[in-house]
Amino acid sequence: MPCCGRRSRRRKGKKNKSQRERERRRKKKMARYDRAITVFSPDGHLFQVEYALEAVRKGNAAVGVRGTDTVVLGVEKKSAAKLQDSRSVRKIVNLDDHIALACAGLKADARVLVNRARIECQSHRLTVEDPVTVEYITRYIAGLQQKYTQSGGVRPFGLSTLIIGFDPYSGSPSLYQTDPSGTFSAWKANATGRNSNSIREFLEKNYKETSGQETVKLAIRALLEVVESGGKNIEVAVMTKEQGLRQLEEAEIDAIVAEIDAEKAAAEAAKKAPSKET
Repeated sequence: MPCCGRRSRRRKGKKNKSQRERERRRKKKMARYDRAITVFSPDGHLFQVEYALEAVRKGNAAVGVRGTDTVVLGVEKKSAAKLQDSRSVRKIVNLDDHIALACAGLKADARVLVNRARIECQSHRLTVEDPVTVEYITRYIAGLQQKYTQSGGVRPFGLSTLIIGFDPYSGSPSLYQTDPSGTFSAWKANATGRNSNSIREFLEKNYKETSGQETVKLAIRALLEVVESGGKNIEVAVMTKEQGLRQLEEAEIDAIVAEIDAEKAAAEAAKKAPSKET
């Protein structure tokens, strides 16, 4: 019996060794497919696109919320260096008078993509004599991102975008999201970048059709789920049909953050207070 036990252990050892060898060969084989953007792996992956998505996940968080008459973009910003002019570091930009964009990922890629989108907005006005719709420019940006997933000698854009605006014909607010693969979709509220899953879960639980200041407050509350130091590390822009895009001052953000903190404190106190007997 002991002899049989040793034989079975040897067989298991050989089997495990062969399995490990097969796994090593499979990984080595798969590693070849992440060197070119135009080559699919046997299980249907484009590794360069997945690496670009990973760059997005490591970028600063960005959130967009669509209200009935307002659309809000909020982003997490890192504190600027002492000698740096903070006005030169903007994460929310205008594409046109009625369209704005925020992104998470590589800032250099964002600059190139924003410039291309701005030129397209101007060309559309010059050619058609009408401003672009939010869906049109989103489709253009997504198409440009997708183009860079199937061309040799290039790499995908390492960023995901949130695009907001008002339709120039219907006047309705819109929020779209694109990713490095070139996919785009419309949302009521969404987040991208670092800890975006936590923000999205918060929005799924707390989103309601709101207007005006309540929409701004919801976007800031969502960002505060993952951003520390309150309003100091948040950049918020509000777009309305009448006024266009307006960046909130730090004092305005601090006032809203203080209001949110007061509401939380009141809710906590109400929970801890003993219920009155009827």
